[in-house]
Amino acid sequence: MSAFEILLSLIAAALAAAISAVLIQATRPLLLRVALAKPNARSSHRIPIPQGAGIAVTAATLLAGGIVIALTGSPDLTIPFTVFAACLFIAVVGFVDDIRSLPVVPRLLLQAAAVAAVVFSAPDDLRLVPACPIWLERGALLIAGLWFVNLVNFMDGLDLMTAAEAVPITLAVALLGCFGHVGAAPALIAAALCGALLGFAPFNRPVAKIFLGDVGSLPIGLLLGWCLLELALHQQFAAALLLPLYYLTDATVTLFRRMARREPFWAAHRSHFYQRATDNGFTVWRVVGEVFVLNLVLALLAFASVGLNSLRADVALLLAGALAVGWQLRRFSRRL
Repeated sequence: MSAFEILLSLIAAALAAAISAVLIQATRPLLLRVALAKPNARSSHRIPIPQGAGIAVTAATLLAGGIVIALTGSPDLTIPFTVFAACLFIAVVGFVDDIRSLPVVPRLLLQAAAVAAVVFSAPDDLRLVPACPIWLERGALLIAGLWFVNLVNFMDGLDLMTAAEAVPITLAVALLGCFGHVGAAPALIAAALCGALLGFAPFNRPVAKIFLGDVGSLPIGLLLGWCLLELALHQQFAAALLLPLYYLTDATVTLFRRMARREPFWAAHRSHFYQRATDNGFTVWRVVGEVFVLNLVLALLAFASVGLNSLRADVALLLAGALAVGWQLRRFSRRL
């Protein structure tokens, strides 16, 4: 582990946290006028709240990461231009959708373009399944990435929920980068995103003063997906699945349940397990607190997977993670 890499990650995180907090304070008065999130079928809030803090979180992440990378001048710290461009592009798509709702099909096509840019920026010699045709692997990753970006958006329906999920993931990726289990650039961006979310958290704690909006949840999903893809391309498949396992399970099970009931699954709703928990008597603080602790447990399992480096251990750890997530979802489904 390099002390220099740890220092760079700490600098990126601290810089991103400061930029994020300052930008949120500066932009909130304007967002109060132009980007109010009115309560709807999906909402957990009862009064209009400004949204758009994702502008600050995204800008802080890219600025802090870019500044630290530029100052180091290291050839190992290079991020594909397409990743930065795709992040900005999908943020713009999200902001337009926040201001004026976009139709489903154009919105998905625009999101798919951003995800495709990230997926196809990966070098051809880095493969998940070398025996699989590259066009098939990239196509599957495109679909998975599009779903991941949207599930991060779907799960951003409660104060501090995105921070409770993304902070443990980004912290884990940054630490794994310090040990060489993921590239230096994704690790640094993960540290910057972690810091930006920590700068956002005081403004989003219950009762929230501001929301991320799609301008935040979409690029956060894209950057998280890129970091997890980089982890998987370094042959850490179990860790890449364990880190987002709660979000993956809650969102995917909810989607299939809505499809089985022939509900319009693309429409706003309050069917996610974390949303049902608040209807079942859980306070917002208790929900996000339990999700945060669960994600810390999943992060520890991911570290164990990387450390043990064994197929048998990976299977056992994935099973343990699945049981922990299943227990949490069952708990959220029951009334206190």
